[in-house]
Amino acid sequence: MDRLLVRHYVTGQPMELSVSGQTICDLQPVQGLSSSTLADLPWLAPSFCDPQINGAGGISFLHPTRRLTPHGTVPVDPAQALAIVMQQCQAHGIGLFLPTLITASFDTLHQALRTWEKVFEQSPRWRPICPGYHLEGPYLSAEDGPRGAHPRQHVRDPDWDEFQRLQEAANGRIRLMTLAPERPGALRFIEKLTAAGVIAAIGHTAADPGCIRQAVAAGARLSTHLGNGCHAVLPRHDNYLWEQLACDQLWASIICDGFHLPPAVVRCIVRCKTPERLLLTCDASSLAGLPAGRYREWDTDIEVQADGKVALAGTPFLAGSGLFIDTCVANVARDGPLSLAQALDLATTQPRRLLGLPLPELSPGQPAECITFRWQPGGPLTQVRYWNQ
Repeated sequence: MDRLLVRHYVTGQPMELSVSGQTICDLQPVQGLSSSTLADLPWLAPSFCDPQINGAGGISFLHPTRRLTPHGTVPVDPAQALAIVMQQCQAHGIGLFLPTLITASFDTLHQALRTWEKVFEQSPRWRPICPGYHLEGPYLSAEDGPRGAHPRQHVRDPDWDEFQRLQEAANGRIRLMTLAPERPGALRFIEKLTAAGVIAAIGHTAADPGCIRQAVAAGARLSTHLGNGCHAVLPRHDNYLWEQLACDQLWASIICDGFHLPPAVVRCIVRCKTPERLLLTCDASSLAGLPAGRYREWDTDIEVQADGKVALAGTPFLAGSGLFIDTCVANVARDGPLSLAQALDLATTQPRRLLGLPLPELSPGQPAECITFRWQPGGPLTQVRYWNQ
């Protein structure tokens, strides 16, 4: 049995945590600690839940049988590939995540989903860690800017028959889908997604404000990484960012890795959406967790910088995310108008609430779905440990 003195992330009060295997055996208040001892204790919080993990450690969920290295791609067994991503995520406190597949041909998406489902069938203990898939595309805007890094040749109009075949390959586990509502047939597609219990999200869109309102009326519930996947220049008043910010029916996910959104924009989004309609994602790519250097991904030369920024080689332009959710939480606690507890909730309870997953309980008899870490105001989260392994 492991015993550890910790500080509860909500109250800041000292507790003694006892964990045996994958279960919290006891969690009791502790009295009489000095202020210096209290300040030195690690914090205790629920594990992170991220609805948008594209891969990590050289693995892309779009390509289950290959791994990216500084010297090119090498073959990898899909079960090993999933283990690599899980190890990377859990090292940063992520206990649950949605494997995210971006825009590609039908055959590539279909084969990837079938392959991952075979891995989960062979290792059912991993299913609770990945409670579903997120399809980010292929029904996105074809315009430069909103399309982001998604390949132009594969973005296309929504096709319900195609989606049903992909859902069948996923054994019904596609849980979240990001699409551009301005594409022909998208509004009816959102209605069908909603009726089927799949969360429809707006993202990589060039829609006018009226179309955003129609998408919400059709059932869209989330803005995917709001503020990114956009045109560089927008009309100052009538645009899709203001419309999504103003809509109380829409939740929003944001990437707060320090590169995707400036702190002032994060503060504005937090104030508009409030913590009740907001969640964090790191949007980790296959390059997340790799050492600094040059890589070849998406048929493009990519540079992973020492600070974790991922950019098109020789340019300032972002090429996905190279950091994890613990960094995002620390940034929001430092730069946003939120406490540490509120920042943690955006990465723990809020994603679970959106996805309809059970909320974690820090109490005896519950699974040890928790993390400990060290943190001082203004600093990073360090020594992150995920307990339910």
